Amino acid sequence: MSQQTQHATSAGSTGGGGGLPPRKRFSGDMVFRWAATASGSMVLVIIAAIAAFLIVKAIPAIQKDNSNFFTTKEWFTDGDQPKFGIAATAFGTVLTAAIALILSVPVALGIALCLSHYAHRRVASVLGFVIDLLAAVPSVVFGLWGRDYFFDPITNLSKWLHDVAGWLPIFGSEGPYGKGILLGSIVLAIMILPIVTSLSREVFLQTPPENQEAALALGSTKWEMIRTAVLPYGRAGIIASVMLGLGRALGETIALALTLGAVFKIDFDLLGSNGVTIASNIASRFGEANEFGRSALIASGLVLFTITLVVNMAARAIIYRRREFVGGAA
Repeated sequence: MSQQTQHATSAGSTGGGGGLPPRKRFSGDMVFRWAATASGSMVLVIIAAIAAFLIVKAIPAIQKDNSNFFTTKEWFTDGDQPKFGIAATAFGTVLTAAIALILSVPVALGIALCLSHYAHRRVASVLGFVIDLLAAVPSVVFGLWGRDYFFDPITNLSKWLHDVAGWLPIFGSEGPYGKGILLGSIVLAIMILPIVTSLSREVFLQTPPENQEAALALGSTKWEMIRTAVLPYGRAGIIASVMLGLGRALGETIALALTLGAVFKIDFDLLGSNGVTIASNIASRFGEANEFGRSALIASGLVLFTITLVVNMAARAIIYRRREFVGGAA
């Protein structure tokens, strides 16, 4: 090896002659990576801490319960022989959330498409700002508004639905009307409407212009372009927005406590004065409950925590499989 080659090799080993600079032990990138990793791990620690707290506090009530916690509909935690369970509350939680999604998701997607592809830019900007403000309204305001101003219209609507379609089990109740699943679900649908709308609008705006222009160049109408280019591209984002709205619906407390009938039973009737959710039951009874009653309420909160966790994990799995499919197809 010549002297010139040895000199170049030695220069490259110290970072000269095209060699990479030596790696610093404590660089800014390493500190940021540690900070990001610690922040992400903290989320898992918080979730585990919440789960541990709920389990520890719920054990006394579950051990003393003489009935089946998962099938009992009643909720009596006072006395020597308490009888309580989450069958009715879990049913009401899932039913109100499902009806709220059925009512709100089509309207939210329509508003999002209008703001992203149909409305004038200035109009879309103003309406988008108003929708974002609607998402910031406290839930207690929605609950009071629904209880005071929707009570009479929902009562009249319930009577009309019973007269017209009373042969259906969901409209078969003969009263009393007003507070119940229908009122609570409508208020809940209005509450989750801005969340689904805002997220879906952002997803639709991220559609590549090349995809839309290609669809229009092939002779598609605007709706056909949206159906073939915009909606398929944003399907994962739509699922994510709907699941976030579902999470809000499952955990809503005060609004449903003010609009539901607080009757513990499992019934698909939407018109009667019935219905109670896990969150509304906790909010209504926690302040007056004794130590054992609070433990029972925390046990029901553990069930709600599990339901929400399962829903979010399922949503993440659907989104991941969708992205994997799109990537494989590309």
